[in-house]
Amino acid sequence: MKKGINIWSFGDGATIESAIATAKKAGFDGIELSLNETGELSLQSTDKELAEIKARLEDAELELAGLATGLYWEYAMTSEDAAKRSKAVDVCKKQLETAAALGVDAILVIPGAVGVDFIPDSEVVSYDVAYDRALEAIGSLVPYAAQAGVAIAIENVWNKFLLSPLELRGFIDSHDSAYVGSYFDVGNTVHNGYPEQWIRILGNRIKKVHFKDYRRQAGGLHGFVDLLAGDVDYPAVMDALQSIGYDNYVTAEMIPPYTHHGEQIIYNTSAAMDAILGKGRKTHA
Repeated sequence: MKKGINIWSFGDGATIESAIATAKKAGFDGIELSLNETGELSLQSTDKELAEIKARLEDAELELAGLATGLYWEYAMTSEDAAKRSKAVDVCKKQLETAAALGVDAILVIPGAVGVDFIPDSEVVSYDVAYDRALEAIGSLVPYAAQAGVAIAIENVWNKFLLSPLELRGFIDSHDSAYVGSYFDVGNTVHNGYPEQWIRILGNRIKKVHFKDYRRQAGGLHGFVDLLAGDVDYPAVMDALQSIGYDNYVTAEMIPPYTHHGEQIIYNTSAAMDAILGKGRKTHA
């Protein structure tokens, strides 16, 4: 398995250039970038700008671990607003195109939501309606994923949707495509489940993995803690990943409030991942 770090872990002020430099120094194999509405890597990025990002990664001898986006919280495939549903599909198409240009094999996709507690005044959609809309949207995107050679990897998030590994497995299998799979987030399952069980049930459907840790007793977003400081049984997680033959990226996603620690959280996370992965890596001077 390869060790990655998500760009959100660096805080809002980080540039792609500075994040790449720090990730390299901290001993990561790759970095996961985010497609945004505007900015360095955005819906408007040109082929030239993407080539420059790719060259910057190559110069640092870093791989692109994955391509995420936070835009699905604003534009949901399950929204009551047809314009937002259409925009979400367009975002995914652009994400697939961008991933292909940058040489990424899978993208992180949130297929919509029934409700979101951590976003004030978020839309609530009937579960059955959300399921049908998500199914239709992802189904419409499969040909684009196949053309790009990039998998749509559906992340398990706190969206009150696809709440069990059995349901997520069924949703993925209904598309009958190697280009639809799981972006499995270890920490996101801990508040109501066991990540090692999810891994074994999802099996080779898992395209990418996020590492986070979570302390059940804290609850809510405050439950997310530093790696190895929560209730994730990482030895069991590693056993499960090895049992399904997973050998792609495991990417740390350290979310607020951790970003106020600056670069130190990146080095701490790298060391914790080395302990989890059982690798004696050295950071780069």
